[in-house]
Amino acid sequence: MSRTIVTGIDIGTYQVKVLVAEHGGENSGTMPKIIAASASETHGVRHGYITHPNEIVASIKAAVAEAEKIAKIKIRKAFISVGGIGLSSIVSQGSTVISRADSEISELDVSKAIEASENEIPQSASINKKIIHTIPLQYKVDGKAVLGKPEGTKGTKLEVRTLFITCLEHHLNDLIEAVEEAGVEVQDVTASPIAASLVTLTKQQKVAGCMLANIGAETVSIAVFENNIPISLEVLPIGSTDITNDIALGLKVPLEEAEQIKVGAITSATYPRKKLEEIIVARLSDIFELIEVHLKKINRNGLLPAGIVITGGGSGIGTIEDLARVALKLPSRIASIHFKENSKEIKDASSAVAYGLCILGLNADDAPGIKRPGVKIVGTISRKMSAWLRPFLP
Repeated sequence: MSRTIVTGIDIGTYQVKVLVAEHGGENSGTMPKIIAASASETHGVRHGYITHPNEIVASIKAAVAEAEKIAKIKIRKAFISVGGIGLSSIVSQGSTVISRADSEISELDVSKAIEASENEIPQSASINKKIIHTIPLQYKVDGKAVLGKPEGTKGTKLEVRTLFITCLEHHLNDLIEAVEEAGVEVQDVTASPIAASLVTLTKQQKVAGCMLANIGAETVSIAVFENNIPISLEVLPIGSTDITNDIALGLKVPLEEAEQIKVGAITSATYPRKKLEEIIVARLSDIFELIEVHLKKINRNGLLPAGIVITGGGSGIGTIEDLARVALKLPSRIASIHFKENSKEIKDASSAVAYGLCILGLNADDAPGIKRPGVKIVGTISRKMSAWLRPFLP
Protein backbone atom coordinates (compact mmCIF):
# COMPACT_ATOMS: atom_id res chain seq x y z
CA MET A 1 0.00 0.00 0.00
CA SER A 2 1.52 3.33 -1.10
CA ARG A 3 1.87 6.17 1.36
CA THR A 4 0.66 9.68 0.63
CA ILE A 5 3.37 11.92 2.07
CA VAL A 6 3.75 15.69 1.89
CA THR A 7 6.26 18.20 3.26
CA GLY A 8 5.64 21.74 4.48
CA ILE A 9 8.50 24.23 4.87
CA ASP A 10 8.05 27.46 6.82
CA ILE A 11 11.03 29.81 6.48
CA GLY A 12 10.80 32.29 9.31
CA THR A 13 13.18 34.98 10.46
CA TYR A 14 14.08 32.96 13.57
CA GLN A 15 13.72 29.34 12.46
CA VAL A 16 13.22 27.17 9.40
CA LYS A 17 10.55 24.61 10.30
CA VAL A 18 10.00 21.41 8.30
CA LEU A 19 7.07 19.05 8.86
CA VAL A 20 6.63 15.79 6.99
CA ALA A 21 3.12 14.34 7.12
CA GLU A 22 1.08 11.50 5.73
CA HIS A 23 -2.63 10.91 5.48
CA GLY A 24 -3.87 9.99 8.93
CA GLY A 25 -6.39 7.39 7.77
CA GLU A 26 -10.15 7.31 7.32
CA ASN A 27 -10.91 8.13 10.95
CA SER A 28 -8.70 11.23 11.09
CA GLY A 29 -10.81 13.50 8.90
CA THR A 30 -8.56 15.92 7.04
CA MET A 31 -5.88 16.16 9.74
CA PRO A 32 -2.58 14.58 8.71
CA LYS A 33 -0.27 12.51 10.86
CA ILE A 34 3.15 14.08 11.38
CA ILE A 35 5.98 11.61 10.80
CA ALA A 36 8.83 14.11 11.18
CA ALA A 37 9.28 17.60 12.60
CA SER A 38 12.53 19.52 12.53
CA ALA A 39 13.84 23.06 12.84
CA SER A 40 17.10 24.88 12.27
CA GLU A 41 18.19 28.38 13.18
CA THR A 42 17.59 30.81 10.34
CA HIS A 43 20.54 32.71 8.90
CA GLY A 44 20.46 35.21 6.06
CA VAL A 45 16.87 36.47 6.57
CA ARG A 46 15.67 39.84 7.91
CA HIS A 47 12.01 40.81 8.38
CA GLY A 48 11.01 37.80 6.29
CA TYR A 49 13.11 38.53 3.20
CA ILE A 50 16.40 36.93 2.17
CA THR A 51 19.55 38.99 2.59
CA HIS A 52 22.22 36.28 2.24
CA PRO A 53 21.11 33.44 -0.09
CA ASN A 54 23.98 31.08 0.76
CA GLU A 55 23.22 31.25 4.48
CA ILE A 56 19.49 30.56 4.15
CA VAL A 57 20.17 27.67 1.75
CA ALA A 58 22.38 26.12 4.43
CA SER A 59 19.63 26.62 7.05
CA ILE A 60 17.05 24.95 4.81
CA LYS A 61 19.40 22.06 4.06
CA ALA A 62 20.01 21.50 7.79
CA ALA A 63 16.29 21.40 8.64
CA VAL A 64 15.46 19.18 5.67
CA ALA A 65 18.31 16.77 6.47
CA GLU A 66 17.08 16.40 10.06
CA ALA A 67 13.51 15.75 8.87
CA GLU A 68 14.78 13.16 6.36
CA LYS A 69 16.70 11.41 9.12
CA ILE A 70 13.60 11.21 11.35
CA ALA A 71 11.14 10.24 8.59
CA LYS A 72 13.63 7.90 6.87
CA ILE A 73 12.67 9.25 3.46
CA LYS A 74 14.21 11.57 0.88
CA ILE A 75 12.43 14.94 0.66
CA ARG A 76 12.29 15.88 -3.01
CA LYS A 77 9.44 18.40 -3.11
CA ALA A 78 7.52 20.56 -0.67
CA PHE A 79 4.82 23.17 -0.14
CA ILE A 80 6.26 26.45 1.13
CA SER A 81 4.88 29.59 2.73
CA VAL A 82 5.68 33.20 1.99
CA GLY A 83 5.54 35.94 4.61
CA GLY A 84 7.57 38.93 5.71
CA ILE A 85 7.06 42.63 5.15
CA GLY A 86 6.64 42.12 1.40
CA LEU A 87 3.28 40.42 1.99
CA SER A 88 0.18 42.60 1.83
CA SER A 89 -3.37 42.79 0.49
CA ILE A 90 -5.57 45.18 -1.44
CA VAL A 91 -9.30 45.25 -2.18
CA SER A 92 -10.43 46.27 -5.66
CA GLN A 93 -13.73 46.39 -7.54
CA GLY A 94 -14.57 45.47 -11.10
CA SER A 95 -17.58 44.86 -13.31
CA THR A 96 -18.57 43.32 -16.63
CA VAL A 97 -21.60 43.24 -18.89
CA ILE A 98 -23.26 39.81 -19.09
CA SER A 99 -22.26 38.19 -22.37
CA ARG A 100 -25.04 35.64 -22.98
CA ALA A 101 -28.16 36.54 -24.96
CA ASP A 102 -30.44 35.06 -22.29
CA SER A 103 -28.70 37.24 -19.61
CA GLU A 104 -27.67 34.20 -17.56
CA ILE A 105 -24.36 34.67 -15.74
CA SER A 106 -21.70 32.13 -16.69
CA GLU A 107 -18.33 31.23 -15.21
CA LEU A 108 -16.75 33.27 -18.00
CA ASP A 109 -18.61 36.39 -16.81
CA VAL A 110 -17.34 35.81 -13.25
CA SER A 111 -13.77 35.46 -14.52
CA LYS A 112 -14.12 38.67 -16.55
CA ALA A 113 -15.42 40.58 -13.52
CA ILE A 114 -12.57 39.37 -11.34
CA GLU A 115 -10.08 40.25 -14.08
CA ALA A 116 -11.63 43.71 -14.32
CA SER A 117 -11.19 44.20 -10.55
CA GLU A 118 -7.53 43.19 -10.93
CA ASN A 119 -7.09 45.76 -13.70
CA GLU A 120 -8.46 48.44 -11.37
CA ILE A 121 -5.62 47.97 -8.87
CA PRO A 122 -3.57 51.21 -8.86
CA GLN A 123 -0.13 50.82 -10.40
CA SER A 124 1.46 52.18 -7.23
CA ALA A 125 -0.01 49.22 -5.32
CA SER A 126 0.89 46.55 -7.88
CA ILE A 127 4.34 47.52 -9.14
CA ASN A 128 6.99 44.86 -8.42
CA LYS A 129 4.34 42.60 -6.85
CA LYS A 130 2.86 39.21 -7.67
CA ILE A 131 -0.69 38.22 -6.84
CA ILE A 132 -0.62 34.91 -4.95
CA HIS A 133 -4.27 34.67 -3.87
CA THR A 134 -7.41 36.10 -5.49
CA ILE A 135 -10.46 36.02 -3.19
CA PRO A 136 -13.88 37.34 -4.28
CA LEU A 137 -15.52 39.05 -1.29
CA GLN A 138 -18.92 40.02 -2.69
CA TYR A 139 -20.85 39.81 -5.94
CA LYS A 140 -23.61 42.15 -7.12
CA VAL A 141 -25.99 41.63 -10.02
CA ASP A 142 -27.54 44.85 -11.32
CA GLY A 143 -26.55 46.59 -8.09
CA LYS A 144 -28.07 43.97 -5.75
CA ALA A 145 -25.88 41.75 -3.54
CA VAL A 146 -25.87 38.06 -4.41
CA LEU A 147 -25.93 35.46 -1.67
CA GLY A 148 -23.89 32.53 -2.90
CA LYS A 149 -22.44 32.01 -6.36
CA PRO A 150 -23.65 34.33 -9.13
CA GLU A 151 -23.48 31.65 -11.83
CA GLY A 152 -26.96 30.76 -13.06
CA THR A 153 -28.60 34.02 -11.99
CA LYS A 154 -29.76 36.53 -14.60
CA GLY A 155 -28.95 40.19 -15.08
CA THR A 156 -27.21 42.73 -17.29
CA LYS A 157 -24.22 43.72 -15.14
CA LEU A 158 -22.04 41.75 -12.71
CA GLU A 159 -19.88 43.53 -10.11
CA VAL A 160 -17.34 42.00 -7.72
CA ARG A 161 -15.24 43.17 -4.77
CA THR A 162 -12.03 41.17 -4.68
CA LEU A 163 -9.25 40.74 -2.14
CA PHE A 164 -5.83 40.32 -3.73
CA ILE A 165 -3.03 38.99 -1.52
CA THR A 166 0.30 40.06 -2.99
CA CYS A 167 4.00 39.55 -2.37
CA LEU A 168 7.04 41.45 -3.60
CA GLU A 169 8.07 39.58 -6.73
CA HIS A 170 11.80 39.51 -6.08
CA HIS A 171 11.27 38.30 -2.50
CA LEU A 172 9.12 35.44 -3.77
CA ASN A 173 11.62 34.55 -6.48
CA ASP A 174 14.49 34.58 -3.97
CA LEU A 175 12.52 32.29 -1.64
CA ILE A 176 11.71 29.76 -4.35
CA GLU A 177 15.29 29.85 -5.64
CA ALA A 178 16.70 29.23 -2.13
CA VAL A 179 14.46 26.19 -1.53
CA GLU A 180 15.29 24.71 -4.92
CA GLU A 181 18.99 25.43 -4.38
CA ALA A 182 18.67 23.32 -1.23
CA GLY A 183 17.59 20.41 -3.43
CA VAL A 184 13.81 20.60 -2.86
CA GLU A 185 11.30 21.23 -5.64
CA VAL A 186 8.62 23.80 -4.78
CA GLN A 187 5.15 22.38 -5.43
CA ASP A 188 3.08 25.35 -4.35
CA VAL A 189 3.21 28.61 -2.39
CA THR A 190 0.69 30.08 0.02
CA ALA A 191 0.65 33.12 2.30
CA SER A 192 1.80 32.23 5.82
CA PRO A 193 -1.28 33.64 7.65
CA ILE A 194 -3.62 31.68 5.36
CA ALA A 195 -1.75 28.43 6.02
CA ALA A 196 -1.70 29.06 9.78
CA SER A 197 -5.43 29.80 9.87
CA LEU A 198 -6.26 26.26 8.76
CA VAL A 199 -5.12 24.83 12.09
CA THR A 200 -5.54 27.71 14.54
CA LEU A 201 -9.02 28.99 13.67
CA THR A 202 -12.35 27.18 13.64
CA LYS A 203 -15.00 27.67 10.98
CA GLN A 204 -17.27 29.21 13.62
CA GLN A 205 -14.63 31.84 14.46
CA LYS A 206 -14.02 32.67 10.80
CA VAL A 207 -17.74 33.01 10.08
CA ALA A 208 -18.41 35.28 13.08
CA GLY A 209 -15.33 37.44 12.49
CA CYS A 210 -11.87 37.14 14.01
CA MET A 211 -8.23 38.07 13.57
CA LEU A 212 -5.19 35.80 13.57
CA ALA A 213 -2.04 37.57 14.76
CA ASN A 214 1.23 35.73 14.23
CA ILE A 215 3.91 37.39 16.34
CA GLY A 216 7.20 36.33 14.81
CA ALA A 217 10.77 37.33 15.56
CA GLU A 218 10.85 40.48 13.42
CA THR A 219 7.34 40.75 11.97
CA VAL A 220 3.73 40.52 13.06
CA SER A 221 1.35 39.19 10.41
CA ILE A 222 -2.36 39.76 10.86
CA ALA A 223 -5.20 38.21 8.87
CA VAL A 224 -8.83 39.21 9.44
CA PHE A 225 -11.61 36.74 8.63
CA GLU A 226 -15.34 37.25 8.18
CA ASN A 227 -18.03 35.02 6.64
CA ASN A 228 -15.43 32.23 6.59
CA ILE A 229 -13.04 34.00 4.19
CA PRO A 230 -10.07 36.36 4.68
CA ILE A 231 -11.03 40.00 4.16
CA SER A 232 -7.68 41.64 4.96
CA LEU A 233 -4.02 40.77 5.48
CA GLU A 234 -1.12 42.91 6.68
CA VAL A 235 2.45 42.41 7.91
CA LEU A 236 3.95 44.82 10.45
CA PRO A 237 7.75 45.39 10.72
CA ILE A 238 7.96 44.69 14.45
CA GLY A 239 8.28 41.46 16.42
CA SER A 240 9.28 39.62 19.56
CA THR A 241 13.00 40.23 18.94
CA ASP A 242 12.32 43.92 19.68
CA ILE A 243 11.05 42.87 23.12
CA THR A 244 14.21 40.81 23.71
CA ASN A 245 16.39 43.78 22.74
CA ASP A 246 14.44 46.09 25.04
CA ILE A 247 14.89 43.67 27.96
CA ALA A 248 18.63 43.36 27.27
CA LEU A 249 19.03 47.13 27.28
CA GLY A 250 16.69 47.80 30.18
CA LEU A 251 18.05 45.12 32.52
CA LYS A 252 21.66 45.25 31.24
CA VAL A 253 21.75 41.51 30.52
CA PRO A 254 23.05 39.48 27.52
CA LEU A 255 20.63 38.81 24.67
CA GLU A 256 20.53 35.08 25.42
CA GLU A 257 19.46 35.72 29.01
CA ALA A 258 16.99 38.40 27.88
CA GLU A 259 15.29 35.82 25.63
CA GLN A 260 14.96 33.40 28.56
CA ILE A 261 13.55 36.14 30.79
CA LYS A 262 11.03 37.12 28.10
CA VAL A 263 9.47 33.66 27.89
CA GLY A 264 9.48 33.21 31.67
CA ALA A 265 12.31 30.68 31.91
CA ILE A 266 14.17 30.50 35.24
CA THR A 267 17.47 32.35 35.24
CA SER A 268 20.21 32.49 37.82
CA ALA A 269 20.19 36.26 37.95
CA THR A 270 17.79 38.43 39.90
CA TYR A 271 16.10 41.34 38.20
CA PRO A 272 13.40 43.88 39.16
CA ARG A 273 10.06 42.34 38.25
CA LYS A 274 8.26 45.68 37.96
CA LYS A 275 10.81 47.09 35.51
CA LEU A 276 10.63 43.93 33.40
CA GLU A 277 6.86 44.17 33.18
CA GLU A 278 7.08 47.83 32.18
CA ILE A 279 9.50 46.98 29.36
CA ILE A 280 7.37 44.14 27.99
CA VAL A 281 4.08 46.04 28.30
CA ALA A 282 5.54 49.09 26.51
CA ARG A 283 6.64 47.10 23.45
CA LEU A 284 3.50 44.94 23.31
CA SER A 285 1.44 48.13 23.53
CA ASP A 286 3.25 49.37 20.41
CA ILE A 287 2.38 46.14 18.59
CA PHE A 288 -1.30 46.24 19.57
CA GLU A 289 -1.53 49.93 18.71
CA LEU A 290 -0.40 49.14 15.14
CA ILE A 291 -2.93 46.30 14.98
CA GLU A 292 -5.67 48.67 16.18
CA VAL A 293 -4.71 51.16 13.44
CA HIS A 294 -5.16 48.44 10.82
CA LEU A 295 -8.53 47.39 12.26
CA LYS A 296 -9.71 51.01 12.14
CA LYS A 297 -8.55 51.22 8.53
CA ILE A 298 -10.85 48.33 7.55
CA ASN A 299 -13.63 49.42 9.96
CA ARG A 300 -13.39 46.35 12.18
CA ASN A 301 -11.97 47.77 15.43
CA GLY A 302 -13.97 46.34 18.32
CA LEU A 303 -16.25 44.54 15.86
CA LEU A 304 -14.85 41.00 15.71
CA PRO A 305 -17.03 38.72 17.88
CA ALA A 306 -14.51 35.87 17.87
CA GLY A 307 -11.74 38.28 18.84
CA ILE A 308 -8.00 37.90 18.32
CA VAL A 309 -6.15 34.60 18.23
CA ILE A 310 -2.40 34.92 18.88
CA THR A 311 0.20 32.53 17.52
CA GLY A 312 3.90 32.50 16.62
CA GLY A 313 6.98 32.54 18.83
CA GLY A 314 5.91 35.75 20.58
CA SER A 315 2.71 34.12 21.84
CA GLY A 316 4.75 32.52 24.64
CA ILE A 317 5.01 35.81 26.56
CA GLY A 318 3.03 35.33 29.75
CA THR A 319 0.88 38.49 29.84
CA ILE A 320 0.22 38.87 26.11
CA GLU A 321 -3.32 37.46 26.16
CA ASP A 322 -4.54 39.90 28.82
CA LEU A 323 -2.77 42.85 27.20
CA ALA A 324 -4.38 42.10 23.83
CA ARG A 325 -7.82 41.91 25.44
CA VAL A 326 -7.41 45.31 27.10
CA ALA A 327 -5.68 47.10 24.20
CA LEU A 328 -8.00 45.91 21.42
CA LYS A 329 -11.22 45.57 23.47
CA LEU A 330 -11.74 42.15 21.93
CA PRO A 331 -11.83 38.56 23.22
CA SER A 332 -8.32 37.15 23.19
CA ARG A 333 -6.73 33.72 23.36
CA ILE A 334 -3.48 31.94 22.53
CA ALA A 335 -3.69 29.55 19.59
CA SER A 336 -3.13 25.90 20.32
CA ILE A 337 -2.71 23.15 17.77
CA HIS A 338 -2.55 19.48 18.56
CA PHE A 339 -0.81 16.96 16.35
CA LYS A 340 0.85 13.61 16.76
CA GLU A 341 4.46 12.94 15.84
CA ASN A 342 5.47 9.28 16.03
CA SER A 343 2.57 8.52 18.42
CA LYS A 344 3.46 11.44 20.71
CA GLU A 345 1.03 14.34 20.95
CA ILE A 346 2.60 17.77 20.56
CA LYS A 347 1.07 21.16 21.36
CA ASP A 348 3.02 23.78 19.43
CA ALA A 349 1.34 26.81 17.87
CA SER A 350 4.67 27.99 16.42
CA SER A 351 4.43 25.12 13.91
CA ALA A 352 1.01 26.22 12.68
CA VAL A 353 2.21 27.46 9.28
CA ALA A 354 4.14 24.29 8.39
CA TYR A 355 1.27 22.12 9.63
CA GLY A 356 -1.23 24.12 7.57
CA LEU A 357 0.93 23.57 4.49
CA CYS A 358 0.81 19.82 5.09
CA ILE A 359 -3.00 19.94 5.32
CA LEU A 360 -3.18 21.87 2.04
CA GLY A 361 -0.90 19.36 0.36
CA LEU A 362 -2.61 16.20 1.57
CA ASN A 363 -6.12 17.50 0.87
CA ALA A 364 -5.37 19.11 -2.47
CA ASP A 365 -8.04 17.28 -4.42
CA ASP A 366 -10.85 15.92 -2.27
CA ALA A 367 -10.92 17.51 1.17
CA PRO A 368 -14.22 19.23 1.95
CA GLY A 369 -13.61 22.94 2.42
CA ILE A 370 -9.83 22.77 2.10
CA LYS A 371 -8.26 22.91 -1.30
CA ARG A 372 -4.77 23.50 -2.58
CA PRO A 373 -3.99 27.19 -3.21
CA GLY A 374 -3.86 28.36 -6.79
CA VAL A 375 -0.19 29.30 -6.95
CA LYS A 376 1.67 27.15 -9.42
CA ILE A 377 5.43 27.34 -9.79
CA VAL A 378 5.68 27.19 -13.56
CA GLY A 379 7.50 30.44 -14.32
CA THR A 380 4.50 32.68 -13.63
CA ILE A 381 1.93 32.61 -10.84
CA SER A 382 -1.69 31.88 -11.68
CA ARG A 383 -3.99 34.76 -10.85
CA LYS A 384 -7.24 32.81 -11.05
CA MET A 385 -9.44 32.26 -8.03
CA SER A 386 -8.03 29.52 -5.83
CA ALA A 387 -10.08 26.35 -6.09
CA TRP A 388 -9.61 25.67 -2.38
CA LEU A 389 -11.47 28.88 -1.49
CA ARG A 390 -14.62 28.17 -3.50
CA PRO A 391 -16.32 26.04 -0.81
CA PHE A 392 -15.87 28.93 1.66
CA LEU A 393 -17.72 31.49 -0.45
CA PRO A 394 -21.18 32.61 0.68
